[in-house]
Amino acid sequence: MHRLRMYPSELRPIRQRAGTTVHFVGGGVGRRVITFKISLSPAPYTGTKTGEKMLRRSLLITLSLLFMDAAALRAYQQADGKAELQSALRFEGETVDFWHGFQRHRFQFDGMEAWVVEPKKARGDGAFSWCMMFPDAFTERCAAPMLLDHGFHHVYLAVGNTFGSPAAIKKLRAFHQELENRGLSSKSVLIGISRGGLYAHRYAVEYPDHVSVIYGDAPVLDFKSWPGGFGKGKGSPGDWQEVLKLYGFATDAEAKAYVGNPIDTLEVLAKKRIPLIYVAGDADEVVPIEENAAIVEERYRKLGGTVELIRKAGVGHHPHGLDDPAPVVAFIERHAK
Repeated sequence: MHRLRMYPSELRPIRQRAGTTVHFVGGGVGRRVITFKISLSPAPYTGTKTGEKMLRRSLLITLSLLFMDAAALRAYQQADGKAELQSALRFEGETVDFWHGFQRHRFQFDGMEAWVVEPKKARGDGAFSWCMMFPDAFTERCAAPMLLDHGFHHVYLAVGNTFGSPAAIKKLRAFHQELENRGLSSKSVLIGISRGGLYAHRYAVEYPDHVSVIYGDAPVLDFKSWPGGFGKGKGSPGDWQEVLKLYGFATDAEAKAYVGNPIDTLEVLAKKRIPLIYVAGDADEVVPIEENAAIVEERYRKLGGTVELIRKAGVGHHPHGLDDPAPVVAFIERHAK
């Protein structure tokens, strides 16, 4: 059994000898390795000229497979069973499955569930989107699969129901550093669905040099609105008690006086020119738009920041996203850096 292992771009032969592995290596984040197993009788490969000639001919035939398009390669893989599509990304103890048609690496990071989804053809700059919470809620409507189609990686770390608390933000930063070490971008595209808006904005304020764009979908941008329920919204008493505990507030009054909510910290983002895009229903009774996204839209514009708010007429908190998330994806692609 001889194995030909190569990257499909920037091919560079490293070694070619009868009876050994032949490697072809190429660069680029998210690159894929195509491995062909060639069944050859070992008898002719004893250093004879005939044997060497036969080996070279077999390798050349296999090399020609690289010029097939992706669909043909998949067909070859299914029909022949000898071609394996592998990823250059590897995580200790990982399992690999598929998420909305894309290969996903699932693993533990510091005791937390984590995953990284790979595009079929990466942009080449390590760009990735990062869902802060609810990564499997209204997924097709909330841009991630379309961003994968456009070459972004997509990641998630389960820090739990922690409302963007200081301890959670530190964990998110450690995860991002791990991703950077593996070749992904130092700047992330953050997706904040509902309470995930707290996580996204709080992360961006703490680490503004590591965020390129924020997309908030019916985002919580002031925990006094939700889960506090001190405005028009219904609130959530149990979640409010968790906020008090996680942030270390002794009383409601102390929490209300806090000036670290996203609606209060926009100057940092504006100074770093981080673009914001929100999608929200104007009939949301859980996270009222006028207490969250609409406030940020007005304030951020006054600060000279780039912000777009897509209002969904007559829509409540659900469903998240858009029937066609193309406008969100286009905004992200324009501003991702």
